[in-house]
Amino acid sequence: MKQKNSQSRHSGIQTGSDSIAESRVAFIQAGWHRDIVDQGQQAFVDTFVELGGVRENIDIFYVPGSYEIPLQAKILAESGFYEAVVAAGLVVNGGIYSHEFVASAVASGLMRVQLDANVPVLTMVLSPLNFHETEDHTSFFSRHFLKKGAEAAVACVETIRNRSAFKKAVA
Repeated sequence: MKQKNSQSRHSGIQTGSDSIAESRVAFIQAGWHRDIVDQGQQAFVDTFVELGGVRENIDIFYVPGSYEIPLQAKILAESGFYEAVVAAGLVVNGGIYSHEFVASAVASGLMRVQLDANVPVLTMVLSPLNFHETEDHTSFFSRHFLKKGAEAAVACVETIRNRSAFKKAVA
């Protein structure tokens, strides 16, 4: 049973009833390396709920790869339906130059969406310097996505609460 206004184990955030329980969040996930990125999605959902969010208020959208995330984020952010958009993907160096191009294009695109739509867009699109499909790397990045998913949820909750407090202050 959730305690109202109790201290969370995440960054000193207070849990309890507030704008988070009513907030809708869009979560966009790229399909490449889905087994790894799924870890981040699950950690995001679990932490968001732990911090007072409602699982049914998180809509999950899948896109083929990370390059497709910014357009999906733009559509969702401009819909007016979501308090925040979260993006997750893993862009790896496949031995050709497009790795750096894709990572840069995704980061720039997400920032542009956030600023143009005035809706927070949080990213957990990771681009490791070196990734090999070995057990060691798969295990390491799966654990890393668990951490990043929880961090993204904390940032999402803090951002929604800050925006809500500002709206109340100027109303």
